[in-house]
Amino acid sequence: MTASITVRDNAESRAYEALIGDEVVGTLVYEHEGKRIVFSHTFVEPRHRGQGVGAELVKQAMEDLRSKGTKVTVLCDFAADFVAKHPEYVDVIDVDHPGLAHLD
Repeated sequence: MTASITVRDNAESRAYEALIGDEVVGTLVYEHEGKRIVFSHTFVEPRHRGQGVGAELVKQAMEDLRSKGTKVTVLCDFAADFVAKHPEYVDVIDVDHPGLAHLD
């Protein structure tokens, strides 16, 4: 991983944003679906790929949702792969609408 990555929820844009300094280097786009959130797409700037930006982005977004008691449906392949590799976040997945996330 490169420099320190911070993640913020940009509710106006409906995206979690990964920042290095003041630069947005990644986004995790979501939609509101009732009381849950639906992750639809993760994007990391090409020059920052392979440096852990996407994983940190999904991790911090999942932790934020967990702290709010909000469930998530994962329709993004990258986020689904993250959850598969980090089963400690399965509790954040909406059991009735898991999307691509595997709960077993």
